[in-house]
Amino acid sequence: MSIKHTAALLCALAASTAWAGPEDTIKAAVESTLGAGAKVEGVTKTPYLGLYEVRVGGEILYTDEKANYLILGEILDAKTRQNITQARVNQLSAINFAELPLDVAIKQVRGNGKRVIATFEDPNCGYCKKLAKELLTLNDVTVYTFLTPVLGPDSQKKSEAIWCASDRQKAWSDWMTANVAPAAASASCDTAGLQKSVALGEKYRVRGTPTIFLSNGERIPGYVPVAQLEKRMAGVK
Repeated sequence: MSIKHTAALLCALAASTAWAGPEDTIKAAVESTLGAGAKVEGVTKTPYLGLYEVRVGGEILYTDEKANYLILGEILDAKTRQNITQARVNQLSAINFAELPLDVAIKQVRGNGKRVIATFEDPNCGYCKKLAKELLTLNDVTVYTFLTPVLGPDSQKKSEAIWCASDRQKAWSDWMTANVAPAAASASCDTAGLQKSVALGEKYRVRGTPTIFLSNGERIPGYVPVAQLEKRMAGVK
């Protein structure tokens, strides 16, 4: 290699190093620290304490510029008492509601159905059953429920039975609110729609049930009382 080519290569390497910001360094360092195939999805400088936000698997960690320390926990604004970390998680975990394949959801309409939410639920989830009973008292709402059997083989069988019922909405409601089990699915039933629902839950990283999405895409992980859900829905614009 000529001196000219060597100089050009050194200049290119120097330029590459110069362009590599702390975000790149932090990403590599955190992935190395966490190991086991951990993947950092993004690194962002925060406006507080000189910290960097590190997003891993839908969770948020914090670190310094050199990634010497990792902070696990939530940051609160002392003046407003706002949970900054949770607000950021909510922002990052929101979805585009308009993209939901509503044709594979169980649709329930109450009153004028003007307000709309989507839920991801497992038929064997105790909190899902509690939510289902409370949703009966919610007026003027349309609920789209995506079957999400995450609690084992029996959940899968019950989901198939509900999906293959002649009246899915009734089969779902009877089981969730009155404990009336659906008839077993026939071998000839096409469960492609159910599989699509399951894949959707994986796409949106639904780790537990119930998971609720408001019409603005905001995620509510876990069960919430209907009174609290009403307040959250009222804030949707």
